[in-house]
Amino acid sequence: MPLLIVIALALAWLIKTFLLQAFSIPSASMENTLRIGDRVLVDKLTPWFGSEPERGEVVVFHDPGGWLGETVPVDTNPVTNAIQKGLSFVGLMPSAEEKDLIKRVIAVGGDTVECKGTGPVKVNGKALDEPYIYPGNTPCGDRPFGPIKVPQGRIWVMGDHRQDSLDSRYHQNLPGNGTVSVDEVVGRAVVVAWPIGNWSTLPVPSTFDQPGINAAAAGLPVTGGLAGAVPLVLWRRRRLINQAG
Repeated sequence: MPLLIVIALALAWLIKTFLLQAFSIPSASMENTLRIGDRVLVDKLTPWFGSEPERGEVVVFHDPGGWLGETVPVDTNPVTNAIQKGLSFVGLMPSAEEKDLIKRVIAVGGDTVECKGTGPVKVNGKALDEPYIYPGNTPCGDRPFGPIKVPQGRIWVMGDHRQDSLDSRYHQNLPGNGTVSVDEVVGRAVVVAWPIGNWSTLPVPSTFDQPGINAAAAGLPVTGGLAGAVPLVLWRRRRLINQAG
């Protein structure tokens, strides 16, 4: 029996590290797409094959530095602390020490993004139709911006609750000018798994597929074949694995 438990824990750790991981939603910044307390499953496998975040995806990423305030104090109760660490190890709960955020990718490397007045947000000159924005919000929220050219290897992210999201708009004074390195991205949120009543998938909105939006940027191609992909992504994702494990 102990051996079976060890094997089960090892499999759970492998799934968490390389395939899927559960993340809980701590704030209202992605409402109404994601609500406080929702648990989402994040695809961590796709980046291993050289794929980078794409416009419209909801992604989890590490704090690039200065985006989050002080961390929440870790529970000092040894029993609850041990339970938290155990569930975090197998990917059923987020780590108490982790500093991750979840936002929607609006623009990728090579794109020009802007939002003037009450909007709309424009990517490479194409206006976005954003029905996912929180009711009553304007596309810019209270922070018009741009035009901004997103550097290669970086992304511009925004929360769906534009008036309650400290996203790329609010961090233009930091290194990266509000953009996030793709190396900080843990993975794409694909499903709201809990609570059951909120279950839903998180597809890419059709507005990001409109003709001409890809004119200024092109993502890295997904490599074909496991043998060719693994050496490349092992090198690219080493830092990410060290942080996420």
